[in-house]
Amino acid sequence: MKASAFSYLKPSTLHDALHLLQSEEDAKILAGGQSLMPMLNMRFVQPETLIDVNGLEELSAVYYSEFVEIGALTRQKTLASNPIIQQHLPIMQEALKWVGHFQTQTRGTIGGSLCHLDPAAELPMVALLYDAELEVSNASGTRSIPMQEWALAYMMPSIGPDELLTKIVIRPWQGAYGYGFQEFARRHGDFAIAAVGCLLKLENNIITNISVSIGGVEDVPRRFIECENSLTGAEFNMDEIGERIIEPLNQVQYLDDSLITGAYRRKLLKGLLLRAIEQAANRA
Repeated sequence: MKASAFSYLKPSTLHDALHLLQSEEDAKILAGGQSLMPMLNMRFVQPETLIDVNGLEELSAVYYSEFVEIGALTRQKTLASNPIIQQHLPIMQEALKWVGHFQTQTRGTIGGSLCHLDPAAELPMVALLYDAELEVSNASGTRSIPMQEWALAYMMPSIGPDELLTKIVIRPWQGAYGYGFQEFARRHGDFAIAAVGCLLKLENNIITNISVSIGGVEDVPRRFIECENSLTGAEFNMDEIGERIIEPLNQVQYLDDSLITGAYRRKLLKGLLLRAIEQAANRA
């Protein structure tokens, strides 16, 4: 198939892009296009206007002071090799190893991944681990949305039709900690059937701080708060951890479809969760 007819606009400044979003009634943002173009061609979406923001260079930089600030147009391939990301958010580069292929990473953007909000997307999982703040703008101003409040429902972020995601702000963890990211898909680059990200601090073999996110198993990627509460303060012992995660795993609302059952996703999630925790502890 091919896309239905649409108007194409390419603003040269962020100011122009935001005013186009305000004036155009049925518009879609074109950034990397790795998710949008297939959806257009299959006519899952049929906008009247495409607003191409690829010329907005101010939205494609990575900075660090107290926080890591990532422009929403930053390409996935850039993040995978950026020294600031490597130093302060190493789990992001670990997660990016599972994202698509060279060609899609070259075009795909972090903002596009967050706004598309696929349940199996890796970058939203990383943003959740760090309690990222997402900066969105419209013609009237800018507001900040906590990552925990970003997902409203399946592939539905809490951003208005006249708003544009411009920046992701992340406070890195300080001190000694470990990280782990584990995923299972039918083929490398496919959507995850289940995925787990973990940040972990140990003190005298006690888990003093832990952050866990899960993807592919529910209708949205999310922080696994139940698991964090169960493991905080626990001794790092894999047998004990295996017991402690049983109840949190039972609270997950597993996707159950014609290809993958919820029961299979639960088994995968348990194994990946244990691997990610052990991987993070070994690095802590």
